[in-house]
Amino acid sequence: MEMTTPSSNTQSNAQGSFGAMLQQARKNKQVSLEEAAAELFILKRHLQALENENFADLPQAAFARGFAINYAKYLGLDSAKIANSFDAAYPNELKAKSLNSTDTPLRPMGTLQRDTHNRIRFNPLLIIAVIGVIILAIFLFRMVSNASKENSAESITTVEDISATEQAQGAAIDDATGIGASGSALNLGGEASASTASLNVTLTDTATVNITDASGSSLISGTQTAGDYELSGMPPFNVQIDNVDNVSLMLNQEAVALEAYATDEQASFELAP
Repeated sequence: MEMTTPSSNTQSNAQGSFGAMLQQARKNKQVSLEEAAAELFILKRHLQALENENFADLPQAAFARGFAINYAKYLGLDSAKIANSFDAAYPNELKAKSLNSTDTPLRPMGTLQRDTHNRIRFNPLLIIAVIGVIILAIFLFRMVSNASKENSAESITTVEDISATEQAQGAAIDDATGIGASGSALNLGGEASASTASLNVTLTDTATVNITDASGSSLISGTQTAGDYELSGMPPFNVQIDNVDNVSLMLNQEAVALEAYATDEQASFELAP
């Protein structure tokens, strides 16, 4: 009786494990690991590791748990149940190692995102202040010009008409961005933000490459074969690469040092000119 009880408990735990539930749900949905990885922007090897409950092949606990929850939602499973099962199965020694580790595959990308949020938070105020100074300078310049041309009624009329038009355009500031709707002084920031950039991706062998631009458009996604890929979009770009050794990347004809972002043959970062 003592030998039968542990055996039955082991079989029950295996049948109820989160990895087995994920794998069975994926098969019922008739979705391959490659298709799921492309949809979730999670590496295929990480999804395979979740299904096999191979925790050593996953990132640190917090990220791996997030992968499991997103995978469960994608497959239509109870994400809370999967999360609880994941927590119960995760080895204690890996939890301790994960807490002490500061080198994770997603750390570079997270740092870039925090810096970007800080810039976005302060830039509108700075832009509005600069626009106000420019408008004031234009207004004073027009006043001086009008005073010096009082002897020419036609010249005065022309200057006044232009001044009124430019001031009306300069006053049409977008509440969301703080950038003028038109006028040469106000368009300095708009032209820079609306410009596109070119990307050249060269693969010497098969690799998984996912790149989206600032508008949310997917420029390339999934497993790619060897070859050259020319892309164009609005920076900054969100880049995720598996098998980094098989990939080289150029932004506006300038080489990008992928090794600076690579961890365990994976790179995940934000790229801007």
